[in-house]
Amino acid sequence: RIRSYFPKCVAVVALLALSVGVLDTFSAAVHEYTVILPNRTETPVSKEEGFLLMNKNIDVLEKAVKLAAKQGAHIIVTPEDGIYGWVFTRESIYPYLEDIPDPGVNWIPCREPWRFGNTPVQQRLSCLAKDNSIYVVANTGDMKPCNASDPQCPPDGRYQYNTDVVFDSGKLVARYHKGVESTPQKQSRCTTMTWKQRVVSCCYQTR
Repeated sequence: RIRSYFPKCVAVVALLALSVGVLDTFSAAVHEYTVILPNRTETPVSKEEGFLLMNKNIDVLEKAVKLAAKQGAHIIVTPEDGIYGWVFTRESIYPYLEDIPDPGVNWIPCREPWRFGNTPVQQRLSCLAKDNSIYVVANTGDMKPCNASDPQCPPDGRYQYNTDVVFDSGKLVARYHKGVESTPQKQSRCTTMTWKQRVVSCCYQTR
């Protein structure tokens, strides 16, 4: 998924994330692996089952993060859909989603895992970044509740986003909702991005 376009993208991400001028050079790692997929992506599972699957993929990621950090990498970028897979329906993807807050909340999930509800995936990614002193860029899923006051709110009362996140020393520093959220009525909800979110997004636009 992340092929020849990756080096240029991750270089931009790392230069900005590491604050240009602080480091004369930096090392970046990209990790591709065979994702452990659910048996039936069209059938909804419980939140617990969803996390068990994602935990297995994060176990694989953990080994790569530790190796990359040991070899001196400052940032590691993981593949799109690398935590739970792909080919879901709107309903069957829901158990794999978490509420990912705006990075402006100054949150380290590794230290405050329940501050924004049940967020075990963000907690693990945060701890990987914190414990290994490395930037972790990962692709996961976000959900945002909405209500009837929003004319584009889907019938199930939530928006669902394919989302890239970045953790630095455990802190959530960037969240990018890739593209737009499509509702069952084929409507789209545009998202706004900070400069960090736009930079992070470039590494995931080559599918």
